[in-house]
Amino acid sequence: MQTKTFLGVEFGSTRIKAVAIDGAHRPVAAGDYTWASRYENGVWTYPLEEVWAGLKTALAGVAGRESVAAMGVSAMMHGYLAFDEEWNLLVPFRTWQNTMTGPAAAELTALFGFNIPQRWSIAHLYQAVLNGEDHVPRIAHLTTLAGYVHTMLTGQNVLGVGEASGMFPIAADGTGYDREMMAKFDALLAPRGLPWKLADLLPAVLPAGADAGALTAEGAARLDGLLPAGIPFAPPEGDAGTGMVATNAVAPRTGNVSAGTSIFSMVVLEQPLANVHEEIDVVTTPTGRPVAMVHCNNCTNDSNAWVSLLGEAAALFGAKPSTGELYTKLYQKSLEGDADCGGVLVCNYLAGEGVTHMDAGRPLAARTPEAKFTLANFFRAQLYATMSTLKLGMDILAAEHVAIDTLTGHGGLFKTPLVGQRYLAAACNAPVTCMETAGEGGPYGMALLAAYLVNKAPGESLEDYLQNRVFAGVTGTTVAPDPAEAAGFTAYIERYKALLQVEKTAVETL
Repeated sequence: MQTKTFLGVEFGSTRIKAVAIDGAHRPVAAGDYTWASRYENGVWTYPLEEVWAGLKTALAGVAGRESVAAMGVSAMMHGYLAFDEEWNLLVPFRTWQNTMTGPAAAELTALFGFNIPQRWSIAHLYQAVLNGEDHVPRIAHLTTLAGYVHTMLTGQNVLGVGEASGMFPIAADGTGYDREMMAKFDALLAPRGLPWKLADLLPAVLPAGADAGALTAEGAARLDGLLPAGIPFAPPEGDAGTGMVATNAVAPRTGNVSAGTSIFSMVVLEQPLANVHEEIDVVTTPTGRPVAMVHCNNCTNDSNAWVSLLGEAAALFGAKPSTGELYTKLYQKSLEGDADCGGVLVCNYLAGEGVTHMDAGRPLAARTPEAKFTLANFFRAQLYATMSTLKLGMDILAAEHVAIDTLTGHGGLFKTPLVGQRYLAAACNAPVTCMETAGEGGPYGMALLAAYLVNKAPGESLEDYLQNRVFAGVTGTTVAPDPAEAAGFTAYIERYKALLQVEKTAVETL
């Protein structure tokens, strides 16, 4: 008899991954599919056809699928997926990478007295209204990528509260959308005579542990029978929420940093922020607790490109290191660099960046004539660049006196042991812990939410379940900030702020 497993699926920006865990919450099987966003007609997008092809490929790689006792779907948060009554897509998927909603985001932030970033679904919806786009009157459903996949598989148009909080602000009690803000939005649109109210469009909101439906016969057929009908589903969550779960960072004063194509920190708040900051999102945990989120669009894409280029250079001399070896050697080489990168500077923006108010990106490497231009300093600057914008946002939280007892790192940046972890500790001036599952991130967190759905005792909170049943006795590697490296990062970030003026000029002129 096979042991039951719990399956988490996540649609990340570069991979669709499925991870199965056993009853002891250990990963036991995985499958994946590599994909990439496309820039088409001025929009960063993914075709929905590839969503399903990639999901089936990822699921096919998971052994023991017949033993799945519960599952859930997670994906990149935010963005714009607008459908008509029959769930026909009205315009191509607009992902979180797009920075095309500046006027809408600014107007809604002022209207609500609550920061609405450009990538949020409500900003995309209102910008489409402002643009007078033809499809707007025909919208019947507005959801996220995770919500869309969940609905197609279960027939239930719902979202986990953490995912929903990236579409529209959540009420203070964490139980649903903020009704006062919804009323303000409807009043704003009333003169336009649209045939819908906002509540008509948004999915229902559920907390972690709630019944979110089951795989229907139609859903199973859509997956070509890779999974049997009837599997219970946890509420669909965003990559921010699953990252919090995967790192046991859902209680107040805990935080985590997810670092891959994008980088973002999530810090669970004890009390609301004193001020509205355009650089800080306020979202929620999968249980509805308020979270300060510093989200940066650009993280490893530029450094990945440099790794590839340096691999090409090595090949000219007959060396053919594996991709893993390239990353490991270059990351480790960076440790030999100066704490301030010797005067070498990198801005890694391929896309726009809300924290620094850039609507587009132009990757830059710069140095003064006296800079120490070595491979170690250059690649150290590359890695500093992955988290420099994040540091600017974290400094805002520090000024708000937000307390953080623990900060956990996960995602691809931390796959090479200690290096990214050490730099993040210097950037945030706080201890950073990485667990064995640091490279798994979201799909592992989604699998844990599926396990919580089935295994929770009456009244058992997600915080208690994770602390007592999942992470009890689990040890990770903790790196405290080195004072010299923290000082070096601080010196680097001051020059980085000046580099942003060069970046702004590059965006305007190149």
